[in-house]
Parts: sequence; C-alpha cells; structure tokens
Amino acid sequence: MVAGKHYKGLPADIWSCGVILYAMVCGYLPFEDPKTNVLYKKILNADYTIPEFVSEECRELITQVLNTDPEKRFTLEQIKGHSWYN
Repeated sequence: MVAGKHYKGLPADIWSCGVILYAMVCGYLPFEDPKTNVLYKKILNADYTIPEFVSEECRELITQVLNTDPEKRFTLEQIKGHSWYN
C-alpha cells in the first residue's frame, strides 16, 4: 500500500500481522523513523533487524510474513503449518 500498488486485502493483512508479531516478540516495531519518507523507504525495502534473542524458528516466520512481495509472502496455511506457530 505504501508503494501505491493495488490493495490486496489478505496479503496486506498478513503483512500487518507480521508487524504485530514482531512487536509482540521484540517489544518494539520493526520500522520506525520520525521522518515519514525515511519510514516508507524502510518499509518498502524491508529494512529491519531481528534481535539475537529471537529464536531461529520465529525469525524465519517473521521474515516470511514481512516479505514485501505479496506473491512470495507466507499464506495463512503456511503460517499455520510453520513449526514456530505450532
């Protein structure tokens, strides 16, 4: 949506849930910047880091859900089948 592309509801909502998952696990948001244009660049480039205390399983799930390409982003079925989710 930030890129101005056609809104695809479910993939966009999955990405949003990835942001929430990141915040719940890490204690802060994956993308932050006081300048809106810099924030949007970070979002579009998936410019975030996952702290070392996050398990590899959780790290992989977050990475797959926060994929900026909606065609490559995890689906609900893939999320529910992921080892960290289970």
